[in-house]
Amino acid sequence: MRILMLTQWFDPEHTMKGLMFARALTREGHDVEVITGFPNYPGGKVYPGYRIKLFQREQIDGVRILRVALYPSHDASAVGRVLNYVSFAASASFLGTLLTRRPDVIYVYHPPLTAGLAAIAVGALKRAPFVYDVQDLWPDTLGATGMVGNARVLRAVDRLARWVYQRAAFVVAQSPGFRQALASRGVPESKLDVIYNWCDEDQLHLEHNPGIAKDLAAGERFNVVFAGTMGKAQGLESVLRAAQLLAERGSGAQFVFVGGGVELASLKARAERSGLTNVRFLPRMPMAEIGQVLEAADVLLVHLRDDPLFEITIPGKLQAYMAVGKPVLVAVRGDAADLIEASRGGATCEPEDAVGLADAVGKLEAMEPDALKEMGDRGKRYYESELSIRSGVPHFIRIFETVVARGRS
Repeated sequence: MRILMLTQWFDPEHTMKGLMFARALTREGHDVEVITGFPNYPGGKVYPGYRIKLFQREQIDGVRILRVALYPSHDASAVGRVLNYVSFAASASFLGTLLTRRPDVIYVYHPPLTAGLAAIAVGALKRAPFVYDVQDLWPDTLGATGMVGNARVLRAVDRLARWVYQRAAFVVAQSPGFRQALASRGVPESKLDVIYNWCDEDQLHLEHNPGIAKDLAAGERFNVVFAGTMGKAQGLESVLRAAQLLAERGSGAQFVFVGGGVELASLKARAERSGLTNVRFLPRMPMAEIGQVLEAADVLLVHLRDDPLFEITIPGKLQAYMAVGKPVLVAVRGDAADLIEASRGGATCEPEDAVGLADAVGKLEAMEPDALKEMGDRGKRYYESELSIRSGVPHFIRIFETVVARGRS
């Protein structure tokens, strides 16, 4: 098959369904072409070696990549985000139609809605169906993260999203909860399925780094690591309150935050005001280096705000945490917690509950090292059998083949 991937974010930006997915499809004998933007996520600054221009062609491992112009932005400004998304959708619709070959099927990844609108335009002119991989529910995500608060705008986005779903040949949901939500919005069961996300497995080859281990006081501190974006959706103020409670109890636990985000400065200031000596902040770093931090961790933390949307969301970091074989503490209700409980690869607690989080960390800290290792190993085995790219790619190929066969008939 000729498969056209349409995604605003692609390598060297960190993405779960980027070059690794394209390579996997080419290894299965498929011809893959990509429409994407110039890399600027998550900081909103164009990556070194690139500059914004009308378009640019690349080829990596047999995968043809067309980069199209966009407005680079990913800050707290709603206007900047909207311009970022809309500019890519416009460029992808126009240039993607002109400069790519006709595919058998279009795979649409991210961001939600605007990439879908581009797929409708490209698909109509190329006479090709598209498969819509829904990673965020709009307008739900816009409201939950505080990006958009205007009720009229949210209703308009909801109507537009439903219109895109109707025009997709098939819709892939990232979790059972997403599937249920999409079905309630009119997506027929006959064109709806769940494929769990995988992580960037190529970047998670862990090597022990004595410098990082020493820096985190491995062996003296019980390191609870949170790696990733620190924004409003993560609700990390509760984690700082849990750190204070643990310090008052005389615990040896230490919370280590790795990454950046719009809330980072606020979290640092709050930790300093509270005199928290059991909280560390490490800068954003490449995945290979993050892997070394994860290797030095005792427990890996997933935390999101207490919001109904997040009950059906499985954060991308959960798969990476499970893949590295460390116990995972999930402070999220719903599908993410269900995965950890099914795998027996960690523990769960309520979101935005500082006392519950402190209690959960205390119980894990009290476990024997061998028991913690076995917990992490169980999570890794579950990831490899149910969530890995080895499991997901054949599922996607079956869907692509079904959609192409339907179109030909």
